[in-house]
Amino acid sequence: MKKVVLWVLGLLFLGGSVLAYQVNIDTPDSLAVGKPLVVTGTTTFGIGTPIDVVLYYQLTTTTEIKRQIVYVNADRTFKTVFDTTGLTPGTYKVEVPANGNSDSVTMRLIQLYDRTDEIRLDSSTSQPYSGKLSIAGTIKGDENSGIQIEVRDENEQVIFGPQYVNTNYQGSFSTDVQIPGPGTYEVSFTDSRGYIGTLNLESVGSSAPTVASPVTTLTRTIVSAHTKASRDSPAYFLVKTAPRLITLSTSSSIDWVIEYFDENGVLHVENDQGTAVPEKVSFQGSGKTVSVKVYPYKYSDSGEVFLYAENATSVAVSSSVPPQFAASAPQTPTTQPASLAPAIGLAACVIVFVVWRQRT
Repeated sequence: MKKVVLWVLGLLFLGGSVLAYQVNIDTPDSLAVGKPLVVTGTTTFGIGTPIDVVLYYQLTTTTEIKRQIVYVNADRTFKTVFDTTGLTPGTYKVEVPANGNSDSVTMRLIQLYDRTDEIRLDSSTSQPYSGKLSIAGTIKGDENSGIQIEVRDENEQVIFGPQYVNTNYQGSFSTDVQIPGPGTYEVSFTDSRGYIGTLNLESVGSSAPTVASPVTTLTRTIVSAHTKASRDSPAYFLVKTAPRLITLSTSSSIDWVIEYFDENGVLHVENDQGTAVPEKVSFQGSGKTVSVKVYPYKYSDSGEVFLYAENATSVAVSSSVPPQFAASAPQTPTTQPASLAPAIGLAACVIVFVVWRQRT
């Protein structure tokens, strides 16, 4: 009788160990607000078993944000996605309130962050339809670098990018995106540090061509070009001006010198800044092409130099030395100066006299 009781108890303990189901979930440690929060997991529950996955916001107290039910797949995995759009940056918790043994991982903490304040959008969020969408602004910390832009339409179809757009020494960027028609377009920004955020731009009006009423647009345009430069091999640029005040500026990190011939043929040399501040010059343009020369102040320095031209029509690297600079280059004498001839003759006579006196 005792043996039968022990056998039954053994079955009960065995059954208890089988019923100790496991659940393990995984999430990213941090995520930008607006990006989808993907939760994946594995379990020993049977195929088709429903599992609750809950997203909480953790401040002084825990607040449930959303609860979703997922079902176990044939390979004993499950997955769900939470939309983080509009959530407050901070600490969140994803949890599966299921009973598992001590090996289960049923809770993960996620830090949601928001970088949208790093972008200042200069283009209007509501633009008359013209066949294109103007995207312009400034981003902190990405000067002389670039920003990746992607544009989606109302059907979540990508119509532009992801594509990098250059930023100037102030972190400003600008590009025009062709769009199929009026509507709301989702523009997302990413840099070398990761996802920044998403902004919505609206194109309003009829898709038929119309005469647009005057709107406030950016009056500042900046074009640029870049190439390597050293003291022995300066960089030469050709700047096509416009009838406006033109401002030329270099990149920083090297103490650059700017030389340029203005539209009257007068040579100007500027070197007022050091390595931390870009060199800058301004002059009135009239539509002609200005030749510019840039080189480092120190002979030991060399590197890539960017030349930014504000309000100019274009700027390009010159494939050869512009004629004005070639004509102003100092010429190396190829013959002996005539003024030295008498001195050389006198020295020769003195040497001959000394030798004759020694022999006599």
